[in-house]
Amino acid sequence: MALKATIYKAHINVADLNRHVYLDVGHTLAQHPSETEQRLMLRLLTWGLNASEDLVFTKGLSEVDEPELWHKNYSDEIEMWVDLGLPDEKRIRKACNKAKQVLIVAYGDNATAQWWQQHQQKLAPYANLQIVQIHDESLVEMEGLLERSMQLQLTIEGEQAWLSSDKGSCTITPQWLKRND
Repeated sequence: MALKATIYKAHINVADLNRHVYLDVGHTLAQHPSETEQRLMLRLLTWGLNASEDLVFTKGLSEVDEPELWHKNYSDEIEMWVDLGLPDEKRIRKACNKAKQVLIVAYGDNATAQWWQQHQQKLAPYANLQIVQIHDESLVEMEGLLERSMQLQLTIEGEQAWLSSDKGSCTITPQWLKRND
């Protein structure tokens, strides 16, 4: 018998002072049986850091040809493709050819350092590619906020983000590996 997804409800209030984006949105997230709680929270944080009414969760781990999140325009063109983890160069190249903007959110401190060292030169030519790392310490703190039904507040200012709930709060400082300013 196949394992079933675990369903989480998250209501997130986003105040992005950098982009002047202020949203109050509810999400229903399905945690794939092979997905960790830290990765689930990273998906939610990634949405918040890029908050837009048009940025939506996809089937994620259940569909290999889709990213974790994307923003499609009315012509069904992909405006933004967001992947989590350390994808191979072939997947990144495919995403860069399909989407106007690609964001890779890397995690796993030791693995990310090695992956970036191996791929940095190959990925440099992709002008529409950005890569950011969320450190393990932040993932552990975010996991502490997880509940089946969550009320979260995310404030973004400068290079930091603060995620909080009734259970506590954490400070997240994303580290940009490749950025298009």
